[in-house]
Amino acid sequence: MSFQKLDLHPIYNKGGKIDSELNKILSDAWSKKLDFIEIIPGKGSGQLKEKVLRFLNQKDIRRKYSKYDVDNKNFGRIFVHFNWNKLK
Repeated sequence: MSFQKLDLHPIYNKGGKIDSELNKILSDAWSKKLDFIEIIPGKGSGQLKEKVLRFLNQKDIRRKYSKYDVDNKNFGRIFVHFNWNKLK
């Protein structure tokens, strides 16, 4: 199972950098045909997690992955899954 992890803690207060890093990890996932990526916005107030979810729900971004799950055991983790048989 191949995956990458993106920890947003170091850049939590840099809005443009967050979008850039999210785009970068999605691009890496596509080039490496990863099974999933793990994004760690952390627990905090939930604002960073909401920003990540808004990013993932953008129409042009939504086409780049199969589904995402919020970790039910750890509120501060999001898993983005890729089903390469269905993605183009």
